[in-house]
Amino acid sequence: MLVKSFFAATVEAALAEGSRELGPEALIVQSRKALPEAQHLGRYEVVLAAAQPPGKAAARADAGGPAGTGEPLAREIARMRRQLDSLRRSLSHPAAPAALSFEAAEIFEALVESETETGLASEIAQAAAAQAGPDSGKTTLARDAAIAEIESRFTVDATLGREGAARRIAALVGPPGSGKTATLVKLAVVHGLAARRPAVLISADTYRIAAADQLRSYAAILGVGFELVETPRALDQALDLHRAKGLILIDTPGLAVAEMDQGADLAAYLATHPEIDTHLVLSASMKSADITRAVDRFEIFKPAKLLFTRLDETGALGPVWSEAARTGKPLSFLSAGQSIPEDLEPATQRRIVDLVLPREDRSRAAA
Repeated sequence: MLVKSFFAATVEAALAEGSRELGPEALIVQSRKALPEAQHLGRYEVVLAAAQPPGKAAARADAGGPAGTGEPLAREIARMRRQLDSLRRSLSHPAAPAALSFEAAEIFEALVESETETGLASEIAQAAAAQAGPDSGKTTLARDAAIAEIESRFTVDATLGREGAARRIAALVGPPGSGKTATLVKLAVVHGLAARRPAVLISADTYRIAAADQLRSYAAILGVGFELVETPRALDQALDLHRAKGLILIDTPGLAVAEMDQGADLAAYLATHPEIDTHLVLSASMKSADITRAVDRFEIFKPAKLLFTRLDETGALGPVWSEAARTGKPLSFLSAGQSIPEDLEPATQRRIVDLVLPREDRSRAAA
């Protein structure tokens, strides 16, 4: 048996190269992100195994060997599977689960491709194989088990306002450029105008030039109230002034790493106000490590929920649910463009699963 690693920028490219060299019947032993010392060869490593190179197989058949004498295909496949099980155990790496069914391995590969945290992807694939039981070779069972396992790891809550509060008050916080202001306007349209709920927009963003003017213009277009506040005390007074409003949305300044101290007073106010529902707004196009750092940095605001924007700018959406699973914070809304309010949708578990485990990847396991 010939076992060989192939490296490429994507798992698909590595598989294609391996199939050209070892033949289309080569079996996947392992797929994973390349180790740091091998990253120069390609981002992903795929280990394939074949009974023998295609050329030798043909020669063997011509010579009347087993391939030419009609050795039962099932017996040959069973022998290769036994050898592959042994190879998986010897080649297993902490980042990749060993001894998975092909269907579970495909699920792991799809999750890693979506940049789901590797350890989490491994847990999902192993749980799917275990829950599917002896029939894990059946694609539908493995897929359904994976979906159920993913959904059990995170929650969604597409609401505005604290439960039990007399009025709906929500604040959006996050790093610069995450799309807080645009998202706030979308929320005002959907949960204010469309719901026939009197609304007011409050800007606490005195950092960016003309930031308040932008939100004031939106408020005028929507026909809702607007307030500019410069301190937590002024914000408290504005909330009291508009206590009869059904919906109050608070825009906050985008704070970079070096500016977090400047937002400490506002953070303390939002974190302790019993009525304010704070959503941390993050761009889905950020690197996974950057998302994690941002979530940890903005914990001083005590955000209750995570809201992701710019889903249309990336194809790797694993970090979205990975972070929800890591923190235990529910996902509230998803935004995928600039159109108001069409590009805003409530987060649902099935929608998230479809983003990180696309249907084409699920069906690929059937092949």
